[in-house]
Amino acid sequence: MVKACVNCLFVSLDGFAAGEFVTADQPIGEAQALFSYFDGRGIEGVDKVDGPVTADRALFALWGQGNGAEIMGRRKFGPQSGPWPADGWRGWWGEDPPFKTPCFVLTHHPREPMEFDNGTSFHFIDASPEEALAEAAAAADGHNVRIGGGPSTIRQFLSAGLVDFMHIALVPVTLGRGVSLWEGLDGLEQDFTIESLTTASGLTHQLWNRRI
Repeated sequence: MVKACVNCLFVSLDGFAAGEFVTADQPIGEAQALFSYFDGRGIEGVDKVDGPVTADRALFALWGQGNGAEIMGRRKFGPQSGPWPADGWRGWWGEDPPFKTPCFVLTHHPREPMEFDNGTSFHFIDASPEEALAEAAAAADGHNVRIGGGPSTIRQFLSAGLVDFMHIALVPVTLGRGVSLWEGLDGLEQDFTIESLTTASGLTHQLWNRRI
């Protein structure tokens, strides 16, 4: 069974998972403090960790496991809004995006797909959460679909009852403003079982599994 999963989502103590504004110089806006506890190593698997295998890195390795496609909002792909400019933009990651699967970018301005040598492709679709998940699941070849963010996109899928699993990393910082993960989702926790683990780094990992 294909599952829709949110993997390794960093959230502040006051519930924000991204900054309010995105620019080419600030991909996550003013929310850089969310990433101060993780240096990026081990994201593709604990076998690639340069250093000790910690609980944090073992859990972050979930990001790349078992996924055959990703769905993301437009701001995760780039800072542009409105009709696409002819600026040659191919995503924040240059010619080596980390996904290595089909990725479906939600936008009101569909365009031709982009393909990369490492197996990543971006498909720009104007679709509801249900339609996007069906398209991504078909492309995932029996694997899971990662709902990659940002928080507004994840919130849409949570509101529609389409998320089966979430790994949230609560970062011990407060941002004071930004894009909330939880806005309008009162009582969401009743639909999930939730396990929590606090590590030596100060991160609290929450594993949310939808109740069957």
